[in-house]
This record gives sequence, structure tokens and C-alpha cells, in this order.
Amino acid sequence: MNQKVTEKKVINLSKRIGDKEGMSIQKYPKKNKNDTKVIAITSGKGGVGKTSIVANLGFALSKLGKKVLILDADFGLGNLDVLLGLAPKYNLSHVISGERRIQEIILNGPGNIKILPASSGIQELTQLTKQQKIQVFTKLDTLIDSVDILLIDTAAGISTDVLDFNATAHEIIVVVSPDPTSLTDAYALMKVLSLKYSEKHCKLLVNQAANDQEGREIYRQLNLVAERFLDISIEYLGCVMFDEKVKKSVKRQKIVIELYPETKASKCFEMIAKRMSSMQALKLPDGDSNFCWKHLVQDKFA
Repeated sequence: MNQKVTEKKVINLSKRIGDKEGMSIQKYPKKNKNDTKVIAITSGKGGVGKTSIVANLGFALSKLGKKVLILDADFGLGNLDVLLGLAPKYNLSHVISGERRIQEIILNGPGNIKILPASSGIQELTQLTKQQKIQVFTKLDTLIDSVDILLIDTAAGISTDVLDFNATAHEIIVVVSPDPTSLTDAYALMKVLSLKYSEKHCKLLVNQAANDQEGREIYRQLNLVAERFLDISIEYLGCVMFDEKVKKSVKRQKIVIELYPETKASKCFEMIAKRMSSMQALKLPDGDSNFCWKHLVQDKFA
């Protein structure tokens, strides 16, 4: 099928779903397409604190005056709502099944951030079909016109779902920790994104670093290998220093930047949020969509 014809069908499908869904329930005026910045925050390895980073950065961006929506894209083991002490009645599994509209599952999080919760313990949602992915992205496309930033909290690893969510974003932030296995898995993630999805750029965020010097050294090591063996450039976004207050806040189901705004980890989040707020996306979608639909058009979805 001709690529332009296929692309037109995808865009038309997005419009039809948007009309049916009734567009966004938020009070903000509708913005132009492509004004929303879509940022995927991902990791090769689990346990690096990625979800905590997403929540804290969302809060910090909100404090900067940004309208932020966070998508928990770990459809099988979503836990963003648990981290924030929320108890959603419905989640994305109900949207995919057609039981609820996407606007009906939005939760209000701390600092005026909005949350789209994922399901937990539903194995079928760990491998979405092509049609289900189209459904999710088209409904999201109509929903996020009124926000400034969509943060996608992907699952960890290199599954097709993880890679597809990364590929549709304008920016990819890879989270690593000082654990050597975290670096190895991050490299594997970047390798697949580069070779199979033609991604050329990503940003690196080091979590639980002893100090900025350690964060920059981790970046140097990973960037050295990537420059030598991969066709992908890595930009150092910053580090979040190890802070016992983070563990305390997690136990209380709060985010550290809200509970302990003066602690060192919170200051790191504020600094990184400022950089994110001002950075220009190196990859933007074509046409009227908020997402990079080329992977759908080229039939790269499973």
C-alpha cells in the first residue's frame, strides 16, 4: 500500500476516534498539533528508579508552569498510581477493551499533574496487537492537545511495546544507575533503537549517583561505547544524587520533591526539569499528529 495513503488513513482514524471520544475533558484551550512535547522515559533494566523519576520530574515541570500528563505505559505491571498513593477505579485496560473512554480514567496527581494509569497483573496487555497500539495512540493523540508535556513511563527492557512507545516520542530519556548491569542493559536498549528503529539521539539521566562527577563518568563510559559501535548520539541530561529521603517518600507513597523539597534529590529534579523545559526536540512528527507515526506507516508494529 502507498505510504501516503496509509499515513492518511492513520490520521483520519485519529480524527474519527477524537470526535467519538468528545476530545479532552480538561479546561485548557486546545493547542495546535505538534505543540505538545512527547518525552519517553525508559530503561534497559528494571529497578533503576525510573517511575519515581517520571513522577518527580512531572511535578517539577508542573511547578514551572507546564501542563503535564503522565502515561504509565507498563501495561502489565503498572505501578505509578501505587507510588503516588492513588487508587484508580479504571485504567488503560478498560479503554482498550472499550469499557471506558480515555478521558474517564484520568487521575489528578500531586502538583496538578494528570495521570493515565496502567493495569497490573494482566499478561495479555504485555504484548499488544497492532490494532490495540493504533487504538491507544489515536486516543492519546486527541487527548493531549491541551497539555504541554506528555511523559511516557515505559516498562523496562527491549520488548516490542517498550521500543514502540520510545519510537513514537519526540525525545527519549534513558535512565541508568551506577550498577554495571544497568549500563549494559541501557546499551542493549540503545542498540535496538538505533538498528531497528533508526533512532539517532537520546538523553541519559543517571539516578542514585554519589555526585555529579560520578554521573558524568557513567555518561562518558556509555557514550564512548555508543560512539564506537552505534549510530546514535547521547546527551547528558544530568543526575539525581543518592538520597535516603527518596526511600522514605516512597514508603509514604509520596514523591520526594513534594515531601522534602529542600533535599538534594529534589534540587536535582528541579535542575533537570528546567533543562527539559527549555530543550528543543530533535525529532518531530509529520502532519497533524502529536506522535511520530512513521513506524505505523512503515508497518514496524508487531
